[in-house]
Amino acid sequence: MGDEKTTKEILEEKLKERKRTPLFSKEALSGIRKSFDSWKKNKVREDDRKNWEMTPHTISGSEINKKMIYTPLDIEDFDYLEDLGNSGEEPYTRGIHPNMYRGRTFTMRPLPGAGSPAEMNKRFKFLVEKGATGLGLALDLATVQMFDSDEPESRGQVGVVGVPIDCVNDMEVIFKDLPLDKISVAVITHYPRNTAILFPMYLVMAERRGIPWDKLIGSVQNDFVMESAVRGASEYIPPKDTFRVQCDNVEFIRKEVPKWSYITLNGYNLREEGASGVTAMAVAIANGIEIINEMKRRGYDADWAGKRIAFFWSFANDFFEEIARLRAIRRLWYKIMKYRFDAQDPRSMWLKCHIQTSGISLMREEPLNNIIRAAYHGLSAVLGGTQSLHVDTYDEAYSVPSERTLMPSVRTQQILEAESQVTQVVDPLAGSFYVESLTNEVERQILNELEEIEKMGGIVEAVDSGWLHSKVANYIQREQKMIETGEIKVVAKNLYKASDVELPPIEASQFNEDLFREMKGNLAKLRETRDNDKVESALKALVDACKKGENITYKTVEAARADATEGEMRRAFTEAFGTWRPPIFT
Repeated sequence: MGDEKTTKEILEEKLKERKRTPLFSKEALSGIRKSFDSWKKNKVREDDRKNWEMTPHTISGSEINKKMIYTPLDIEDFDYLEDLGNSGEEPYTRGIHPNMYRGRTFTMRPLPGAGSPAEMNKRFKFLVEKGATGLGLALDLATVQMFDSDEPESRGQVGVVGVPIDCVNDMEVIFKDLPLDKISVAVITHYPRNTAILFPMYLVMAERRGIPWDKLIGSVQNDFVMESAVRGASEYIPPKDTFRVQCDNVEFIRKEVPKWSYITLNGYNLREEGASGVTAMAVAIANGIEIINEMKRRGYDADWAGKRIAFFWSFANDFFEEIARLRAIRRLWYKIMKYRFDAQDPRSMWLKCHIQTSGISLMREEPLNNIIRAAYHGLSAVLGGTQSLHVDTYDEAYSVPSERTLMPSVRTQQILEAESQVTQVVDPLAGSFYVESLTNEVERQILNELEEIEKMGGIVEAVDSGWLHSKVANYIQREQKMIETGEIKVVAKNLYKASDVELPPIEASQFNEDLFREMKGNLAKLRETRDNDKVESALKALVDACKKGENITYKTVEAARADATEGEMRRAFTEAFGTWRPPIFT
């Protein structure tokens, strides 16, 4: 990075100029310290004093030490306005809206499972009828890897864990008769290339239905870390080119689809792959910083670039830490936008996020226990102040949700919203000595890990060099050992095991030969009826744009209009950029 300052150095420099007003007086703290020291010495057992701090081990945990009890001494420099503030105001620790869920509840966005485009359409309509306020489009394994259903690599993967999408026609079937100008849709594209291919198909589908792009509401993922470090595939393009495609998508969507969130920086899948909650957030923030830097190089200001960025987090078992993580990252993103990038528009300082409860925390042993786990994950997400939520179903330890298990997922969210009353008070855990201290510690750890990334040259270099691959591999190996030894306690797996528990119905997503033949037939018909010369011309224009440094997303829109398929566009990218071999660690 040369002489360029890290985000941590910039924030320390800018924030030291701000006067702090500690909430607690020195006199009060002195009295508390005297009383606390006496209590600890005379009332607390010697064993507890020796083990005053412990590190609770949980699946996907962040290994943050926890004291036995917290007092004002743990937040003695606590400044209400600087550290907490009012909701809807800087520093947004308490939430991005003044009234939070009293004004608008979190979007309930369940995942609809797997099946054909026609089956997905039926499930979407079912979910909307049952009260879902957002839709999530999950892709099958072949589509995730950007293969057409009739390519050899797709054999056995079509229709598994999601819906197959080869062309605009499939989008038309999936979203038939759904009010796309009134409901938020998350097109779970994962990768930049998939975003550049599938989102234009969504846009062309809307175009053919007469729905203007400026009426569409929703999000794509579009995260180059997902494509280069989380994805497992036989073919990659270099990370620098994947990052470039990501930013081309950002620029196009920001300009052409103004209500759409052009990226969902994906801490969820990185954490599910095997990173801690701190690493997942640090990597996502590092990517966000690089996006804004690139947009500034392209001539846009930080407010223009930052306004539609969204984030995607996984919430797991450490209940209070999950709440603190969301509060901490919301405050940190505000500081980065304001003090590193000199943002002026409050909306560009908001950290807006979707949370899915942790799939990797769910177990195949006694799967009905997963309903309880996911409910607590969902509760922590609401208490932390999420904008959108998906609560996992009990069978997600086996597969994507089946239709049978979707209703408990939706009902969990509805019970949280309508019955528990946790939505009636904004940030109800604010002021807790523990939660505020934990929020500070999480922010400190994220910032330290962000600095490590920046000192090696930024997130693209961290991925290209193999640093991130190594960190994930080492973490997951260590965690697996702790599960095996019982250091990480998992009920019904290595703790309170039972052998006579009857399994509930499990409908694992499986390869459907009939759907495979149907999708192959649809592709054959498409190639017979479309203008193939127009397709070839559009694909050549895409390859040329990749090589010349032009924005590629405008070219993929034209390819979608010509009815080019996903696999054809993937091959155009590979032809233009060549391939890259991810680092392998032993």
